[in-house]
This record gives sequence, structure tokens and C-alpha cells, in this order.
Amino acid sequence: MYRIGSGAGFSGDRADAAIAVVAEIAAAGEGGAIMFETLGERTLALGQIARGQDATRGYEPLLEDILTPILRPAHAAGITIVGNFGAANPPAAAATIRALADRQGIAGLKIAIVTGDDLHGRMDIATAERWDGDGRLPEFTGEIVAVNAYIGARAIAEAIASGADVVVTGRVADPALALGPLVAHYGWDWNDLDRIAAGTLAGHLLECGAQVTGGYFADPGFKDVPRPAEIGFPIAEVEADGGFVITKPAGTGGVVSERTVKEQLLYEIHDPAAYLTPDVTLDISEVTVRQIGEDRVRVEGARGRAAPEKLKVTVSYHGDFFGEAEISYAGPNALNRARLAQQTIRERIALLGLDVRMRSDIFGTVSVFDADSGVMLSQFTGGPDGDYRVRFAFDGDDRRAVERAVADVNALYCCGPAGGGGVRQSVRPRVRTLSYLAPRSLATPSFFFLGEETA
Repeated sequence: MYRIGSGAGFSGDRADAAIAVVAEIAAAGEGGAIMFETLGERTLALGQIARGQDATRGYEPLLEDILTPILRPAHAAGITIVGNFGAANPPAAAATIRALADRQGIAGLKIAIVTGDDLHGRMDIATAERWDGDGRLPEFTGEIVAVNAYIGARAIAEAIASGADVVVTGRVADPALALGPLVAHYGWDWNDLDRIAAGTLAGHLLECGAQVTGGYFADPGFKDVPRPAEIGFPIAEVEADGGFVITKPAGTGGVVSERTVKEQLLYEIHDPAAYLTPDVTLDISEVTVRQIGEDRVRVEGARGRAAPEKLKVTVSYHGDFFGEAEISYAGPNALNRARLAQQTIRERIALLGLDVRMRSDIFGTVSVFDADSGVMLSQFTGGPDGDYRVRFAFDGDDRRAVERAVADVNALYCCGPAGGGGVRQSVRPRVRTLSYLAPRSLATPSFFFLGEETA
């Protein structure tokens, strides 16, 4: 039995989530691993921008927060830490972990750094094959910020097999964070595609953290989840044949049920018979999900076929500038005052001749489902009294024009309508991403240990 836990499902996840997971795995006394998935497409691009501004940055901002409470107990219990928290700068993340280990008096910690995902300057974007195939997504012409391939689990497995206590990666496929430790522990052959598929499926169920233990599942009165403030993050108990059980630390909140597992099982799955990853084409069409105890669900039946010939690559571009501003109206006739605020800003944009695009929503009406045109809001027939917040969004190539539009929302304080308050405003550059396909030969994953030569 090999246990792998999840400590994070995205950048910004609960910093204390891993504590109970590490304690639960440690209590079993058999070692294991914990994975941290903290990297989204734009997260990586923002990391590249941060690294460009400061060579010591560009990794997960919460890295020290999430590792400080668990680095020592994980090391003592033989629990390998694997995370894509290296983002755009895995060496800097590794150096930060080394400094943390030194402060905690942890001697001999072996930290491996996985490389090979960064294809910036190595891939001809102009001739590359687009992921969407038919070109329906727009082309971008801004400066390229990042070009990163989704690499697989091989380098992770090799690093652990070589003695790594911590493995720091940049862009890898999310399930690879679990598959790598499994291959290293059980010695699975990469051509044993059903086992590789099973490890990939375990990683897929773990990758989003508390989604599979009831977090995103919760819907009061329909799908009740106990103690969400104390929700336990998932643990996969994986056997040598690839069968596994999804569970969570004892005494934590949340729930593991057939329903929570099925929801995460189908998350981001386009074709259940052909989920493409760098390591295997995963077929979940015959997977069985069975409750075998409280907060214990057994998952079996993953099948694998050969991995795709090409790798997915995310290309991130400097985009335009994005501005937001909000203001609230409450009390009698608040909805009409909110609508007047929208109309006023729309007319101000025209009067000032600002080259910006604008969207405006009134929270408390139909803001979640409406289009940029506001057609649903125009047909909204709710009562005029209440508590409404107006949100304006602007984008454009000229930062000054976006700033001017945002400033005009702030001016509604005194320029009316009556009773506006609580203005919040921001302007920031925007990153855009597109997906491409690249030959595997462009990405050459490998690893090296911090302080040693490249392996």
C-alpha cells in the first residue's frame, strides 16, 4: 500500500491543508508522498513576469506558508514532497526550500529540480499547430511571456528513485505529480499502460484538492457537506496493481462518497475513453466507483493506451490592460440608481472618446449569466428597492485610457446618482494564453539535485 495525499489544488489554496494529510500518512508508518498542484496557465505566465522583475522570484508565492508546518514531519516520516510550485523558477523555489530546511535544522534534505518544460525560444510559434485545430480562438500578437510544455512523470520518478526527498517542478501534467511517486515506489514499467493509467487516474482525482472531498461538491440542502471550514484534503491509498481507495484524514470535515468521486472523475474530461496526458491516453469508460466504508471509495478499472505523439504547450502573451471598478447602491429605488450609474459611465466613455471596451453588471440581478451586451439585465423585472453593487470592467491597449475610465467610476461619489458608496478600483496588465501542440523532441525532461551537477 502506498499513500499519496494532496496538499493544494491551486495557487492560493488553504495553506494549512497539508498538515492533517501529512499527519495521517505518517501515522500509518509506511512513508508515502504528498503532492502540491499550484500552477495554472496564467499563474505560470505571472511567474515569468515576476522572475523577469526579480531573478529570485517567479515561484509559488505561498511556498513557505504551505511547507513550513510540514517539511520536518514529512521528512521524518519518509513522505516525499512533490510540487509544481517551482512555476517559472524551480531553482529559486528549491533554494527557498533549502533555506527553510536550514532554519528548521533539517540536515541532508535532497531537493531535485525537474527541467524541460520551458520551450521559450525553442518553438516556432508562427508555424506551430494550434490545439483548437480549426482556429476558432483569436490570434495574439503581443510579446510572448512564456512557452511551456506539459511534460510527464518520468523525470519525477527518476528523481525520487535517485533519493529525492523533495521534487520541484515547473509545468507538468497535474496527474504526473502522483504518477511519478507511484512509478518510483512500485517500479512500474512505462509500457504497462493500464498501471500507468491507474496512477494517472489517482493523480487526476487528487489534483484539485478538496474538490473530491466535498468542497466544490457542497450545495446546502441538496448535497450537504459537514464542517467545510475544516475540510480534509484527499489521500489515495494505491496498491501495486493500480487499484486504489480515495479517503481523507480522520477527524477532518468534508466527505468522500461515490458522488464526490464521480464529480471529480469527470472534471475536465472531454472524451472519457481518451483523456490525453503526456504519459498515457487514459480510458475511464469502464472505471468502477464503490463506497467501501465511511469516507472510503474504491476506484478500479482504468485502462491505458499509448500516449499522444505530441505535447500540449501553453503560450502566454502580454495582452492589453484591464480595469475594474465597483460601487454600491442600497435602499429605496436602489436598482434604478444603479442603472443610472451604468448609463452615466457609458455616456462618459463616449464623451471622453476613450478607446476602451466596457462591460457593466449589477450584482443581485442577473450578473452571473448575462452577456457583455447586458441583454438579460435590460429585461430584469425585479423590485427597485434593495442592495445592489455595480461592477464595471474596461479593457484596452492604452493603459491611460483604462485608468481614466476607472477614475470616472470613482467620480460617481459626488457626480451621482445619490447614495453611492464603497468604491473599489484597480488597473492591471492582462496576460492571454493559447494552446499549441509540439513534437515531443522539443521537450527533454530531466532533473538535477540542488547544489549538484545536472543528472
